[in-house]
Amino acid sequence: MAYSFFIDGIQLPVAPSSLEMKINNQNKTITLINEGEVNLLKQAGLTDISLEVLLPNVKYPFAVYPDGFQPATFYLEKLEKLKISKKPFQFIVTRLKPSGDLLFDTNIKVSLEDYSIEEDAENGFDITVPITLKQYREYGTKVIQVKKATSAKAKPVAVAVKKRASTKAPPKSYKVVKGDSLWAICKKHFGTVTRTMTDELAAKNGIKNPNIIYPGQVIKF
Repeated sequence: MAYSFFIDGIQLPVAPSSLEMKINNQNKTITLINEGEVNLLKQAGLTDISLEVLLPNVKYPFAVYPDGFQPATFYLEKLEKLKISKKPFQFIVTRLKPSGDLLFDTNIKVSLEDYSIEEDAENGFDITVPITLKQYREYGTKVIQVKKATSAKAKPVAVAVKKRASTKAPPKSYKVVKGDSLWAICKKHFGTVTRTMTDELAAKNGIKNPNIIYPGQVIKF
């Protein structure tokens, strides 16, 4: 089975040998006087993700570089930017069968919690980077409108106002920038993505290899 890992649209050159995703919960157990212990079910907590990334400083035949070879510093600079930007990003893992069919994928918005840079003589010039990510959940405040009472006896009523849905039409084309992939572009444009979608988009745009696109290239939807 072939794995591909993407951090903010950039594919890691070597797929990590292991991936741990801890699905947290916030359930609470309490003790009632006459009923004993009961479990209060609450909304799921944020998922913790940990992986260890190998960043080669030489070009190996088993490594993948969609836009050409990049040294370890390229990926380290990307991690540093993600850390100081204080912005969430997409973490994507695709899993393909030997036949090329998609087994299943992971596509989750995350924040970069921490990472460390490890150098070992046994690894030569290569660098190992353990990374910890945490699921990011969108949040925001609601706008409340208080309607005035229509009579002296009536009480004011607070009503939550929903944000208006955007009527802006999605773009019909997209210009590729450095670090993009067809997988990430499909996810951003359509909201979901499958191997079939990337293959069809590649065929529509005359792209022979769906894993290779170039900055400045225009993708038509």
